[in-house]
Amino acid sequence: MSTDTDSGPIYGGNVYTPTMTTDRGWFEGVDPDTLDARDAIEGETAESPAAWPDRAIESGFATDEADYYDKLRAATLATAREAVAERERADDQQLVHAVRAMDDCERTANELAERVAEWGGSRIGESGGGVPFAREVAAREPDGDLDEQLSALAEQVIDLDERATELRASIERFTPEVAPNLSSMAGPVLAARLIALSGGLKQLARSTSGTVQVLGAEDALFAHLQGNAPSPKHGVIYTHEYVRGTDPEHRGSAARALAGKLTLGARVDYYSGERRPELEAELDDRIETIRARGDDE
Repeated sequence: MSTDTDSGPIYGGNVYTPTMTTDRGWFEGVDPDTLDARDAIEGETAESPAAWPDRAIESGFATDEADYYDKLRAATLATAREAVAERERADDQQLVHAVRAMDDCERTANELAERVAEWGGSRIGESGGGVPFAREVAAREPDGDLDEQLSALAEQVIDLDERATELRASIERFTPEVAPNLSSMAGPVLAARLIALSGGLKQLARSTSGTVQVLGAEDALFAHLQGNAPSPKHGVIYTHEYVRGTDPEHRGSAARALAGKLTLGARVDYYSGERRPELEAELDDRIETIRARGDDE
């Protein structure tokens, strides 16, 4: 029986319902053929050990001790697989897949665009780069087999760039449904990226603000821990206007303030899902105070 209660900090007045304590075996009421025992395995626990194999044999669930443990293993594996499948279908995990797919498309498009620029310059005697140049190459009438291959490669760049744009639009629509407070303060794309870097909304909600502050700067943080670099002041939250647009001297304070509110927003989103506009207002006031320091100096 499970003893994991999946407890954590409670935000917004929600009360966590603990695992139910019982003295019945996980196998009671379970069909030996289907072994659907998820409710018992995930939601029940026993106060003390018991002779579970003997009880299973007496009830007719198992023929002997070896059969009991075979059935227990099969039931727990089936429960784990079902839980993992549900987790992967969860909204925040779908968001993780979407933002990673967008990043993959953008990265691949940029890499292929460099190849098109180098190859295209040698073929048509014009220099250029990025998706705009790929569009120029794709629009030209090919002259021979190699030009056709170059044009097809340029079209791949365009397709990937358009797919990344469509994925970004979907992320912007979907993130506010998954994490309304985080999305409102960070912006939908940055919010989705923070969720992806954390591995999910649950993990992000359980992170410290210091961890959120440096998400995406793992290489720099590792170098700092090895004594080869200063401590990073921020990770991907640097892309937020409240960090990027603050004077470098006070950027660390802005990053800490932003990370703190984003952490609270993630916790509210995960534990209650209620919209809390006051968090955004408090963040605005805090950033205004930080930026005012530079104006006074």
